[in-house]
Amino acid sequence: QLAIEAAAQEKKRKEEEEAKKPIIGVNKEGQKYTYDAKKVQEKLSKYDYSNNGKKIVFLTFDDGTSKTNTPEVLRILDENNIKATFFLTGSNIENGGETARELVKQEFESGHAIANHSYSHDCNKLYPGRNLDMKAFKEDYEKNDKLLKSILGENFTTHVMRCPGGYMSWKNMDELDKYLEKNNIASIDWNALNADAEGPKKNAKQLAQYAIKTSEGKEMVVLLMHDTYGKEETVKALPTIIKYFKDNGYEFRTLV
Repeated sequence: QLAIEAAAQEKKRKEEEEAKKPIIGVNKEGQKYTYDAKKVQEKLSKYDYSNNGKKIVFLTFDDGTSKTNTPEVLRILDENNIKATFFLTGSNIENGGETARELVKQEFESGHAIANHSYSHDCNKLYPGRNLDMKAFKEDYEKNDKLLKSILGENFTTHVMRCPGGYMSWKNMDELDKYLEKNNIASIDWNALNADAEGPKKNAKQLAQYAIKTSEGKEMVVLLMHDTYGKEETVKALPTIIKYFKDNGYEFRTLV
């Protein structure tokens, strides 16, 4: 009897220890698809898209979640048995209420990577006159981090972020560099895109063509797309984009 009780207590202790461990970006299942985001950040900063002959692609979605497009994106990814990285914007999650929170959980539980894309996505506030306001940025970033913890658990955190508008768009970013370095956070831009937020509105075929054109000749591709409201054509283009990478021997990975 004593031995059984001791074994039960030991099992409980191990479960409690496990529950306290930090969760970085993905769940346990998702860990097998991850790739070191710091390495990707370094390659992007040098415009070096080689990868020792091995083709690798990171599908990234900004600004979600949306009740219309995010479920469809998740369905298509699931059908193709691939994982993506979702750069989440807090205000969009809060506007979507309980449904949006459930979608964040679904992303996480499906093994996709969760990354921080600020709370407000308000470029005028974060970069007044195109210059970084570090105080505003830090508050905004940490507010979003707190929101993600409230959904995915206090021991969840992400070491991957994407600046609203992209890091390369703004001036006086030195303070942010120091903050990211100190907190072991990788800032990830992109080197290919489907242009669903650039120029005139495009249909699914045009979006797929743009994604393919900007990815060609690169062994390492970080593809920018959006799953927010109004991006229905992105959803329609996604199967074609996935097929292109599969047909061309790319491995799908996530950023952590």
